[in-house]
Parts: sequence; structure tokens; C-alpha cells
Amino acid sequence: MNISVDDREGFAAFLLRLRGRGIIPKDMIAAFEATPRRAFIPAQWNAMAWSERMLPIECGETIEGADLQAAVIAALAIEPGSRVLEIGTGSGYTAAVMARLAARVVTVERFKTLTELARQRLEALGITNAFVRQADGSNGLAGEGPFDRIVVWASFDGLPRVFVDQLSSGGIMIAPIGPDEGEQVMAKLTKLGSRFEREDLGPVRFQPMARGVAAVI
Repeated sequence: MNISVDDREGFAAFLLRLRGRGIIPKDMIAAFEATPRRAFIPAQWNAMAWSERMLPIECGETIEGADLQAAVIAALAIEPGSRVLEIGTGSGYTAAVMARLAARVVTVERFKTLTELARQRLEALGITNAFVRQADGSNGLAGEGPFDRIVVWASFDGLPRVFVDQLSSGGIMIAPIGPDEGEQVMAKLTKLGSRFEREDLGPVRFQPMARGVAAVI
């Protein structure tokens, strides 16, 4: 168990909240437990590592609350053979957790600083099946698919149809859909033929999908 003594209380509270919502996949909980969350956030926020709050990270970005990350990863239903695409690496935490559940994770980040920090964190944990790319992920990674699972941590104003061809048959994509300002809905999109079957998971607030690669940071 990689969680420090100081972290046990926060992790226990996190588990209780998940169980209260019916989120209890044992393999996923083990993956969270094996991934030291404090290593992925700035030191001044360590006491809140397992909270429901979004926390600031480098480049003016944020890490989602632990509960939302768990709800999304549970809904992805990642299998041992799954190939996963993540758009919006951020700290690298969700890529690290998903890499413990999947065969391969490719995670895309537009900020060079976040890309390099995430690589360092994954290497420090000995995770070798997660690959961090600095790229414009607004249209996915067309040359690398298909993927069995896709997760996007930025919002679309409508169905992200450009991703349909990058999903394998029966594959699952989870992304926030809604207006740039205000509340969106975290949608679970399952590929059936050439279309998506949609299931809404709940309200969220995310930044809209940014296009291009950050020039400086």
C-alpha cells in the first residue's frame, strides 16, 4: 500500500463517499490506492488530495476532484486489454490510475510543462504502459486509433462526432457536453455502428475544448 499514514484518513473518507454512491469496482479502488495522489498535486494542497474539490496545478490548470475522477473511470469500465485515449493529461493522475487497469493509455496534453511533469511522475511510479504526448487533442489522435475507451476533460458544445471513427465497435467515450459558460453534462457515449448511444452521468463544469498547442508553457 503506497498511501502514507497522513493520507489514510482522506482515502477512507473518499472510499465512503464512493460506496455511498454505489461506486465500488474493486480493481479500480485498488488502482486508486496504489497511485499516490499527493505526488500529482502541488504540496500546498496535499491535505485536500482526496477531497471532492478541483485543485490548482501548474499552467493555471486544475485536477478534478477525486470523486469525479472515480465516477468517470468506473463508467469507462476499462478492461485489461483496453486501449485508452485521454484528452487533457493535466497532472497525469488519471492516466496513472487507468494504466493500472488497461493494456495501454495514450494521454494528450497541450501544455509542455504539464506533459513533462506527467512523464516524470509516471516514470517515478514505474508505469510503462502510459504514453504522454504534447499535441492538439481537440480532434483526438486519428492516426493512432481505434481506441476502446476515450475520456476527455474539456467540454464540447455538441456531440463530438469526429471521435466516432477513433472508437472501436462497442467502445465507450466519456466527455462533458454543453455550453462553454455554465453547466454541462458528463455524457457516456457508446459506439454502435456509426453512431453514439448516449447516457448522461450528471452535471459538471469544465473549460471548453481548446485548440492548438500552447506555444510557451
